[in-house]
Amino acid sequence: MNDPTSENPGLPASSAPAVTIKKRRRLPSFVWAVPIIAALIGIWLVIHSITSQGPVITISFKSAEGLEAGKTKIRYKDVDVGHVKAITLSPDRKRVLVTAQLIKSSSDILATDTRFFVVKPRISGGSVSGLNTLLSGSYISVDVGTAESMTDEFVGLEEPPLVTRDSPGREFVLHGAQTGSVNYGSPIFFRHINAGHVTKFNLDQDGKGVTIRVFIDAPYDQYVTPDTRFWHASGIDMQLDANGLRVTTESLSSLIEGGLAFQDHDDALPGGKPAFEGSVFPLFEDREHAMRAPDTKVRSFLMYFPESLRGLSKGAPVDLRGIVIGEVKSLGVEFTENGRLPRFPVEVSLYPDRLKSRVRAGAKLPDDDTEAKERSLLEHLLARGMRAQLRSGSLITGQLYIALDFFPDAPPAKMDWSSAYPVLPTVGGGLGEIQDTVGRIAKKIDKLPFDQISAELVQALNKLNTTLSTTEKLVRRLDSEVTPELASTLKEARSTLANANSVLAEDAPLQQDVRESLKQVAKSARALANLADMLERHPEALVYGKQKVKP
Repeated sequence: MNDPTSENPGLPASSAPAVTIKKRRRLPSFVWAVPIIAALIGIWLVIHSITSQGPVITISFKSAEGLEAGKTKIRYKDVDVGHVKAITLSPDRKRVLVTAQLIKSSSDILATDTRFFVVKPRISGGSVSGLNTLLSGSYISVDVGTAESMTDEFVGLEEPPLVTRDSPGREFVLHGAQTGSVNYGSPIFFRHINAGHVTKFNLDQDGKGVTIRVFIDAPYDQYVTPDTRFWHASGIDMQLDANGLRVTTESLSSLIEGGLAFQDHDDALPGGKPAFEGSVFPLFEDREHAMRAPDTKVRSFLMYFPESLRGLSKGAPVDLRGIVIGEVKSLGVEFTENGRLPRFPVEVSLYPDRLKSRVRAGAKLPDDDTEAKERSLLEHLLARGMRAQLRSGSLITGQLYIALDFFPDAPPAKMDWSSAYPVLPTVGGGLGEIQDTVGRIAKKIDKLPFDQISAELVQALNKLNTTLSTTEKLVRRLDSEVTPELASTLKEARSTLANANSVLAEDAPLQQDVRESLKQVAKSARALANLADMLERHPEALVYGKQKVKP
């Protein structure tokens, strides 16, 4: 730049014009935009991560077997809805706490009745489950609940539920005396078809029975009606009758792991309405008890038998001519004060409706709806000789039953209706009578003098031995003395027969002479016959002689 004083040297320096120089504004460098944009993206990602993150829940299990933090998934209908973040012990160290992170869209599945359970390979009874986890690893499955309230703390199931809430079918409740061979997951059969399974069972509070929950799959649940009967089907049903031995069972799996079966009663009307879910049914011991008609009327009686009650047990049948109309309820002992022998009462329950159910269509029913008419009918049967008798139901097992039959020669008997349990008259017989007869025969045999009989038998055997010795000597004498004489006699007899044969031969002289003699005798006989004939015609010839015949 040129100095202005050099161009105008006459001008003083102070009088030179002032020059204004403007400074340039510097723009920020583009390098700073990159971290700013990255920071904004990071902030957006953080905000998006926070806003899109699902709820965090805690699940309590007894054991963390098969679970691993950061790897174990949480699935619903085989869709991943979360994963396990951490696994810790509870403060009391009795359980493990699994902290899981769920996706945001799964927040509505956290109802208070939602169930979590671990899916892993399991072998239970006759079923195997969770084999697909051998390669993929165990995972936590979700069974979504239906409650309106929500929570983030759950207690996991130790066993997978057999029935999820979206399974088609219905659940029912059974009450029985015992579980038998039924176990968790045991099958339930309908006409030999696997139609459901046992979901839960527990002991009743009073300890006198069990409650079993069963789930019947669709469409078989529509066949469960108010008339349906459930029974234990885990054994073998053997029946021996006139047709032979019959063995029936539901299936091989029911023998291994137990099971139940159900079917409508035989007398139920077809097309019955399905039972409501949660309906309660009794559980019977077997199919025979389940299909038995309900006993609405029960009449209790006592029986006193003269023979031993060994072989008679509680539940033994009481039949009338082969039709079971009751059963034995109890066996007892009664002691008397007068020193007599104790008595052994047998309490039985009779069910009149069982007898009515066997009445043929169109046949007349006895009018015994009232107690007085029932007593009158029973008195009439007793007057005809109806009595109770112990009989053997099986010679192999020795079990007894009570038979009501008619004995016309039985002594008269009457019922005492004033007591709480009327006494039905009984008669002896059956196996007891046979035993008494055998006992009497044994006593008579015991009275026989076996010692004397044996001594006489020994004496007779000695005499027989002597007789046999004498006979042997006689045979030897006959063989030595008589046999040679018999031989010579036989020789002479043979010689005599030979001579007789030679004499009697056809060409023998004696035979010819005999034939000529017979011919002469025949001629003489004919001459005598002619003479007799002539004398018969001319008897005078004896006086005058034979007249000459004129020429």
